Amino acid sequence: MSSERRTLEVQAPDGRMLCVQLAGDPDGVPVVLNPGTPNSRLLFDPWIADARAKGIRLISYDRPGYGHSTRHEGHTVADGARDIETILDELGIERFAVWGFSGGGPYTLATAGLLPDRVVAAGSVCAIAPWDAPGLDYFTGMGEDNLEEIKLYFEDPEASRAKGREQLAATLAVTPEGMTEAWKTLLSDADAAVLTGEFASYMVDGIRDGLAPGDDGWWDDGVAHLTPWGFAFDSIRVPVKVWHGRQDRFVPFQHGEWLAANIPGAQAALTDDDGHLTLLVNRFTDVHDFLLAHF
Repeated sequence: MSSERRTLEVQAPDGRMLCVQLAGDPDGVPVVLNPGTPNSRLLFDPWIADARAKGIRLISYDRPGYGHSTRHEGHTVADGARDIETILDELGIERFAVWGFSGGGPYTLATAGLLPDRVVAAGSVCAIAPWDAPGLDYFTGMGEDNLEEIKLYFEDPEASRAKGREQLAATLAVTPEGMTEAWKTLLSDADAAVLTGEFASYMVDGIRDGLAPGDDGWWDDGVAHLTPWGFAFDSIRVPVKVWHGRQDRFVPFQHGEWLAANIPGAQAALTDDDGHLTLLVNRFTDVHDFLLAHF
């Protein structure tokens, strides 16, 4: 892991602490990253290297209840935009770009919709669409593990909560070498091919860091995804680009299609050969280039 990182804590108006990681060019263009679910502020070395080369200051943070950020029970996706606003205020940054992947995608879109005078552009990468999105087939093509977890949440929330607590120790014990087996229902061949080496280690480090205090943040994050997000899609007026791969079993391809069709003016990079993880390994340079083009 690169040492080119700085960590700081920012206090929210309600007294909660938000743990932030900064990397890349310290004098560069500010780009906020919303990582996936479960979440950690930790940044992948190749993202940092690309940011340094292009003059980007990457800013990531632990969402509430993950890592070193205080829990915010019952938070909405829209609340995440306010936390980002708090962080940027503390850093003295007015204008910024934002991207997010998987479970971080909703928070990215909320930030674009709720902070239109500050966000210059947003990137949605392998992101989930709203649970209640009209006309969306939420489940077809989704790996068994994710499908069963979501359905259990709606059928029996208490049982869903108990299952998450029971699985925490096993999740924390997964090694980079064991990730392929742990995620076997979620991995397409394309994703299995990139879940190796430094990227597999990064994924394990993020899971362990984010879930070190327990599963509260993971649970709250999931509830926020599956309840009203707290903002309207037609409020998004900044440039947005949607990346999604047809080989994605974590978040099926039709989620990306729906987002591209329903975000006003969105551009789309909907590819046949990508999965979920391949976008994080192979397409982040495209994401950075898109965001920089709007400064």
